[in-house]
Amino acid sequence: MTETVATAHWRALDREGEDKSRLARADGGYILIGHARFRDGAGRAALDYVVRCGPDWRTTSADITGDYAEEQIAWKFTRTRGDWTFNGSPAPELQDAEDIDLAFTPATNLMPLRRLPQVGRLETTSAWVRLPGPTFSILTQSYTRERGNYVRYTALESDYETHLAVNEDGFVTRYPGLWDWVDA
Repeated sequence: MTETVATAHWRALDREGEDKSRLARADGGYILIGHARFRDGAGRAALDYVVRCGPDWRTTSADITGDYAEEQIAWKFTRTRGDWTFNGSPAPELQDAEDIDLAFTPATNLMPLRRLPQVGRLETTSAWVRLPGPTFSILTQSYTRERGNYVRYTALESDYETHLAVNEDGFVTRYPGLWDWVDA
């Protein structure tokens, strides 16, 4: 049985599209269920994702299904004691990643943001999943809480830095140039 904790809805700023997500308590941890619909340079996407976390907000598994650029997608990532598998096969290149970062949604910033202290900084390593592909690799990230509901976000391997606006549930409400929160 699940209990909804929060919901989110974003519109894409860099392409036509939206993403809706629901966070729930489930099985002693959390589950993030989302639906991303967008069109990019490769075509139309209708992707559903389910990310499971332990009570410590670290990812235990993620399923991504749907269509992208007229291709069927059915991906399963699982983490057990720091070891990752992709569709049942070992993925040693993701060794010791704590989270999954699905590049097509702002929803997966939630897990590290929930671990971020009220004052201070969090450094984490994520399994960074990108389209087409999947292409996946390690992404070293840092989150630094700043004034109000702002967090400075840095991703080392992509040389990316921005300031995220975050709500009390830990969801990003403004991802400059990429995503904006849509009121329900």
